[in-house]
Amino acid sequence: MAKKPIFSNTTQDWRQLHLGRLLGHAMRRFDARVLHLMANNDEVPLALSNLAARAQVSAAHIHITRHLGLQGSRLSELAQAAGMTKQAMGDLVTQCEAWGLVTRAPDPSDARARRIVFSDTGLAWLRAFERAVAQAEAEFRQEVGADVATVVSLGLEAYAGAYPDLELNS
Repeated sequence: MAKKPIFSNTTQDWRQLHLGRLLGHAMRRFDARVLHLMANNDEVPLALSNLAARAQVSAAHIHITRHLGLQGSRLSELAQAAGMTKQAMGDLVTQCEAWGLVTRAPDPSDARARRIVFSDTGLAWLRAFERAVAQAEAEFRQEVGADVATVVSLGLEAYAGAYPDLELNS
């Protein structure tokens, strides 16, 4: 007969309300808000705005927006910064290339390699992303209050900083 597990807490709320789960929900809510703002931004190229509005652009595509260097990045660098496999990142880059967000260009330091770079459309997308993130952060501050927002931000920075191998590229 199996032994019944002993839990320190008789309620099981901790399974749904622990910090990691709350952080995950908060991140998904924040990313969804950013994508919604971008879908309704007149400065986002219309084709991309339509893709965002139809939920074709996902949080996975945001990895490219977050991690692609302004001077471009190799696929392996981009994948590592986003915490993805090269194959998964390659698929995202191919899709973003088809949408006109990025192009593949020769790497000046290695003729065999290619660099992923923002296109002009991609740079417009990036500027819109910057504004959408700023607005979503302002909405967060308004919803929870400036003091709480500051504490949350400082706490998350400290917590993320506890992992030196974590890539924090902007």
